[in-house]
Amino acid sequence: MPNAYERDLDRREANHQPLTPLTYLERAAATFPDHVAIIHGSMRATYREFWQRSLKLASALAKRGIVKGDTVSVMLSNTPAMLEAHFGVPMVKAVLHSLNTRLDAAIIAFQLDHAESKLLIVDREFSAVVAEALKIAKVKPLVIDYDDPEYPADAPYPKGGRIGTLDYETLVAEGDAGFDWSMPDDEWDAISLNYTSGTTGNPKGVVYHHRGAALMAYTNTIHAGMGRHPVYLWTLPMFHCNGWCFPWTLAVQAGTHVCLRWVRAKAMYDALADHGVTHLCGAPIVMSTLLNAADEDRREFPQTVTFNTAAAPPPEAVLSGMADAGFAVTHLYGLTETYGPAVVNEWHSEWDALEPGPRTAKKARQGVRYAALEGLTVLDPETMKPTPRDGETIGEVMFRGNIVMKGYLKNKAATEEAFAGGWFHSGDLGVMHPDGYIQLKDRSKDIIISGGENISSIEVEDALYKHAAVAACGVVARQDEKWGEVPVAYVELKPGKSATEAEIIEHCRSLLARFKCPKAVVFAEIPKTSTGKIQKFRLREMAKAG
Repeated sequence: MPNAYERDLDRREANHQPLTPLTYLERAAATFPDHVAIIHGSMRATYREFWQRSLKLASALAKRGIVKGDTVSVMLSNTPAMLEAHFGVPMVKAVLHSLNTRLDAAIIAFQLDHAESKLLIVDREFSAVVAEALKIAKVKPLVIDYDDPEYPADAPYPKGGRIGTLDYETLVAEGDAGFDWSMPDDEWDAISLNYTSGTTGNPKGVVYHHRGAALMAYTNTIHAGMGRHPVYLWTLPMFHCNGWCFPWTLAVQAGTHVCLRWVRAKAMYDALADHGVTHLCGAPIVMSTLLNAADEDRREFPQTVTFNTAAAPPPEAVLSGMADAGFAVTHLYGLTETYGPAVVNEWHSEWDALEPGPRTAKKARQGVRYAALEGLTVLDPETMKPTPRDGETIGEVMFRGNIVMKGYLKNKAATEEAFAGGWFHSGDLGVMHPDGYIQLKDRSKDIIISGGENISSIEVEDALYKHAAVAACGVVARQDEKWGEVPVAYVELKPGKSATEAEIIEHCRSLLARFKCPKAVVFAEIPKTSTGKIQKFRLREMAKAG
């Protein structure tokens, strides 16, 4: 029998609506219609205009036959069209698929086919590679060219030719600004599709739902410390986990998007000084670009800028340099499958008084769950039992909650494997500290097993980064007849700095047990992804090749 709180208290339209980030833009446009929503070069768009253009895009897509469950793919840079797609596409219950702009034609073709793309919007910067991909792909989507009116004359990459049926502005002009857009039928409905990196085999299609996107947008404002009208600089690619959901986040507090096609020092400093940027996100390479900028590219700015980074914890010297330059760094952690970062190193003010060593140790930890994540733990993946909270016992980091993906598109086996035992298995190995903060030790495939001992590549890399000459590094396993595997370090030196292999190894020996130290050091440019993450699989290939 239902209890008193269940009898005659039904769910109905008046008291229950599906969560979706689309309503945030609707509210911002109604409440702050004249506030600047988007800055792109000389272009300015208010929230009224942003909302109307999103509606027109949705209307045009509907006229072109795009319906619920259809995939609209985009190959776009950080431009207004990309922001409009984040709202216009789901307004017709379609699914937004953002292509990584650094992909080759074969992977693009695979994704288009796997997603069964019905419509494809292509920035002319990428028209050549997309044209090649379309020759390979089985699907034949309607192709729309995006010709960025703010494309600079001195661009590092020239515009390609038109490959589409019509131009993006022509498509939007077909639409109706009074379009009666649709809420999702269910907040569990898919809103976007993002593919994993595919470093082993074909990439997997990660499906996000409206509920997760809506909650992540709220949560980002909390953990990024966004008050009313924040100004956000787009250094993080919007194709990466839907820009960690920040395209939807900014509408919550009616913030301003400052678009940036390429991460360049002068453009970033100009935006910081001219537009009063308050927040940005990015990998360590963005920090390096800012800190190593030429004097003529730097600009003074009065505000403290929140910099969210989700890669390995930055070295103490980098954090100090960022603080001196006017940035407050927030360390985050997550995966494509968790809508981007879902863990934050919540800093305690009393930790500022710690000695450098213990303070750095606190900063090296990934942290605690986001407010919108219901569960974060470290488990033994075999027994699914929690590891001791001793900061030493390694297990697998696992997630549970509303900001975990629906699953992998058309891959039931991988989905079941990822969710085995009622948790999402991250594939990351870590420890749980006594205070409940987690710390990564490695990816499961990156642990180096030498003579039966586990060596964390992250631990060795942390030691390498403490050398004053090291700009970037990666440590991987190399086969060894005696030990099975030994660590080898790939090191990229800072401009104007020098170091020898012997010096680097001796430096590591001063910080690590000898068996953990690199057996060889290779000086080379470190291969990185488009978001600045070090490509360990490339380093493993280099180590295998000798």
